[in-house]
Amino acid sequence: MQIARSHPWLLAGALGVGLVAVALPSLSPHAQETPARRPAGLPVVTRAAERGPMPLEITANGNVMAEATVAVRSRVEGQMRQVHVQEGQRVKRGDVLFTLDARMAEAQLAQQEAQAARDRAQAVRARQDAVRYTSLRGEGFAAQQRLEQAQADAAAAEATVRATEAQIAQTRITLGYATIRAELDGRLGAIPATEGNLVRAGDTAPLATITQTDPIQVQFAVPERWLPEIQSAMRQGQPTVTAHPPGDHKAPVEGRLFFVDSQVDATSGTIQLKARFANPQDSLWPGQYVNVVLVPRVEPDALSVPVQAVQTGSGGERYVYVVDSESRARRRAVALQRVVSGRAVLEAEIAAGDKVVVEGAQLLSDGARVTERGAARPQS
Repeated sequence: MQIARSHPWLLAGALGVGLVAVALPSLSPHAQETPARRPAGLPVVTRAAERGPMPLEITANGNVMAEATVAVRSRVEGQMRQVHVQEGQRVKRGDVLFTLDARMAEAQLAQQEAQAARDRAQAVRARQDAVRYTSLRGEGFAAQQRLEQAQADAAAAEATVRATEAQIAQTRITLGYATIRAELDGRLGAIPATEGNLVRAGDTAPLATITQTDPIQVQFAVPERWLPEIQSAMRQGQPTVTAHPPGDHKAPVEGRLFFVDSQVDATSGTIQLKARFANPQDSLWPGQYVNVVLVPRVEPDALSVPVQAVQTGSGGERYVYVVDSESRARRRAVALQRVVSGRAVLEAEIAAGDKVVVEGAQLLSDGARVTERGAARPQS
């Protein structure tokens, strides 16, 4: 008490400090209540489900086949005089490929033409004799037997002319065989024959092979369960088929299905099909292995999501996660119908525009809170 009396300012200072200490809480209204921070959700990437036209694609493996192949052989014997083409060259129908030595046939033709001229002259004389004896018989100066002989000689002379002309036609055909031409448009294979070789008719080894590559065919097989779809499409017209060699970065070649085999292969449970393709740029090559996609129809209003959104459970069930308005992942069961160009066509209770999780679904459970983020950029 003595201290208070001696130093009254100390008491006042002490009381002031107390007042300040009591007043501090009233100066920070935010300090009175601090709301709990909302926990961050699991990061995911979402994409919208879509409805629209989606083709029904039937995939298969196929082999490219030539539309036609011709083995070039000689029909006459002769020495190879000239080879007009090169191996691998593209030729058109009627192009000259080889020329054989035809001098013997030319000489035979000249001989036959001279003989034909002689036969025609004899035939003219025989006809004139027949006319003359007919006149004399009418006047009573010639016997009937002589007239008949003259008429027979005229007919024989005419027959001889026709026989000689037939021989000439045959020789000209043989002479034409000495020039060997392409029977179709296509590409030449190996040419074993060279100038100077003796060529015989009916040789086993062909002089060359022409393979037609435009148009070209692809043969492939699909499971028999697709047969009703294919038959229905064939009744509407020829469905579209695309073919693409593995590893080729060019766009697939588009063609049309034109052949469905008459029976299903009971051993494999498949049916053989053939498609025809325009092939002016040699995009497809005979004997080549290709990936084939047949499109028998287009579904006009199909529900689809990115294929990455479809998950498979431990029991084999399929499902997707849909992000609702409260940023929570909701598990939805789906039935996967097919995959088309990176999108899964589904049967599900999902509406167009619903956001499905395409990245981060492995860490989710039904009702988990999520935070949407942008898709990761691909590494260059």
